[in-house]
Amino acid sequence: MCNLYSITTNQAAISALFRVMNRYVGNLAPMPGVFPDYKAPIIRSGADGRELVTARWGMPSSSKALMDATKKRAEKLQAKGKTVDFKELLRMEPDGGTTNIRNVKSKHWTRWLGPENRCVVPFNSFSEFNKAEGGDIWFALDETRPLACFAGIWTNWTSVRKVKEGETTNDLYAFLTTAPNAEVGAFHPKAMPVILTTPAEVNAWLGAPWEKAMALQRPLPDGSLKIVERGTKEDPASDT
Repeated sequence: MCNLYSITTNQAAISALFRVMNRYVGNLAPMPGVFPDYKAPIIRSGADGRELVTARWGMPSSSKALMDATKKRAEKLQAKGKTVDFKELLRMEPDGGTTNIRNVKSKHWTRWLGPENRCVVPFNSFSEFNKAEGGDIWFALDETRPLACFAGIWTNWTSVRKVKEGETTNDLYAFLTTAPNAEVGAFHPKAMPVILTTPAEVNAWLGAPWEKAMALQRPLPDGSLKIVERGTKEDPASDT
């Protein structure tokens, strides 16, 4: 599961590569470490063309996951002798979100698979954690960490992300995963992010019917990624 990546390319270069028409990100600073629930840039289709916006990393979790979490919290409160309003407890259950999406056949995800809810998530490198190998293993397309993107989905959602914030409405995103290629699989055998590397792939992901777009949920060919950093929580290096 990829829960850490970097995006250090400036917004002008991002806009040029992905043919962005409108930008709503303000002063976009380099992000050598993007963690779950951080706000980060995504590109999506808007009424006037592609737009660059920021959104919080983590799509809404499934109703089952929230129900299970609420039941556990209710049991703990009841064990302390407290009265529980389960409906209100469920409504206010904190949901940090789901960062990686593998099973696109799930009813929870199919509602967001149309072009209007697809996005691409720019990145320069991403990490897979492997404790035996010293921690975070950072991958990029090559040592210069060129700009690429993950195939993602987004939505606008009202929920409780953090208890201290209460109920808020946010643009949220996550990206798809698939089976790993050889480089990632050597450290994380379960999955790798779905990565798009050509304008044609980006166009297909953002606009094609699902029958065509779904073909992009595949690993990169073996040999397509390089290890560029090890053991750190940030990957600040970038020549772009």
